[in-house]
Amino acid sequence: MNRQIARLALVGLALVAALIVATTYWQTWAAAGLADRQDNEIQRVAQFSIKRGLIRAADGEILAANRAKRVAGQTLYFRRYPLGGLFAHVVGYSTQSRSRAGIEASENDYLTGSNANLSTVLKTALDRLKGATITGNDLWLTLRPAAQRIAMAQLAGKCGSAVALDPRTGAVLVMASRPTYDPNLVESNFGAISNVRASCTPAAPLLNRATDGLFTPGSSFKVVTSAAALDSGRYTINSPFYDPGYCTEYGKQVHNFADQNGPERFGHVTLTEGLQHSINSVFCNIGIKLGALKILDYAKRFGFYSTPPLETPPSERLASGLYDHGKLFYPKHDYQVDPGRLAFGQERLGVTPLQMAMVAATIGNGGVVPKPYLVQRIVAPDGSTVRKAQPGNLGRALKPETAATLTQMMVTVTEGGTGNAAAIPGIHVAGKTGTAETNVSHVYTAWFISFAPAENPQVAVAVVLEKQLNGFGGAVAAPIAKQVMEALLPR
Repeated sequence: MNRQIARLALVGLALVAALIVATTYWQTWAAAGLADRQDNEIQRVAQFSIKRGLIRAADGEILAANRAKRVAGQTLYFRRYPLGGLFAHVVGYSTQSRSRAGIEASENDYLTGSNANLSTVLKTALDRLKGATITGNDLWLTLRPAAQRIAMAQLAGKCGSAVALDPRTGAVLVMASRPTYDPNLVESNFGAISNVRASCTPAAPLLNRATDGLFTPGSSFKVVTSAAALDSGRYTINSPFYDPGYCTEYGKQVHNFADQNGPERFGHVTLTEGLQHSINSVFCNIGIKLGALKILDYAKRFGFYSTPPLETPPSERLASGLYDHGKLFYPKHDYQVDPGRLAFGQERLGVTPLQMAMVAATIGNGGVVPKPYLVQRIVAPDGSTVRKAQPGNLGRALKPETAATLTQMMVTVTEGGTGNAAAIPGIHVAGKTGTAETNVSHVYTAWFISFAPAENPQVAVAVVLEKQLNGFGGAVAAPIAKQVMEALLPR
């Protein structure tokens, strides 16, 4: 009998212990996971009794704040966005009816004080016991408001994006997307957002074109082809070519693009001159010699075929690469891809502005791919640092000497080539234009990628503009990149 009582007592103690552990787990350690679930309606509503942490730009300007409101005797906190659509695609929104997007969604656990850091768990638990208002952690981002304003102003009335990175660290300095939307209207007047009109169809104002938009890169991709040509040892900057105005592929002529800084036929040129004047026939022939798989191998080294690591939600980021019927496609054989058109950035390529900024940043960083990031630090209500950015890299894409050679070649693009409009007096700018064909005659996707100063890069930029009627990259995208670079470079 005593043995049975003892067993019963042990079972009872085990059940009590399990109850304590389970309760602790669900109220503390699992809170972050619960908070992030979009379908957890009770949790989502309850979070409005929490005073969410602020979201700030690099200079401290407030991008997301709170508006207190008394409801049924309880103080609830609702979001307001002082700068409207300026940072909407990065910051996102937090609402009752439409849940969350952007950093508001991906960093929700920190913003609501439900992250699993021991100090936050203890403070939140203590505030609950005291009945005090729970206050979340503040987020400080890497974004620079002055440069962001310039980028958004230059993109006004267009559909496109501009991204700027610090090539040394990967910090995202600018992430602009047009058309934009006012996150203050998501809860109260979503119809106004849905009815946004723009120069492209669909306007898709909620789409972050910087990370979630796919565009044909055109000649901006020639930088990747040049990297493969040089780094593989198959070509040098002085490798000779003869340009009759076209290359022959599969028995057909593939002509140079009309946006050439000079005659349509260049005759005898070097690889450097091929990049400087963006000569399609040069790169078409390089593609045929190297093969598609070699070029794509180097593209992967730059980050293609991987979703860029960033603190925004995974659903708001896309990988760059070849797309076939809407799906990312990596060929098993060279014959599955047109190597000539791949080499000058057409074929089925779809890339994001973030990825092309990473390409420029990698060359400027000596061939090492910087890991992009948006959150500089997270600060607790008492001012202590909860989390701080740890700049890193995604590996080496190119030999240092290849990156240095490519830099020299890209400088010729802005100093006597197709990218003159991006030249900055007193500063050497390394750049590359891009004008991708669309399925509409004389309507192009215009690009410019760059970094500066060429000898000591501090900023790398990518600009894309959709559906530009007779709009070439050197004419419409390069001037925007120039203004963004000027806004970020020390004066």
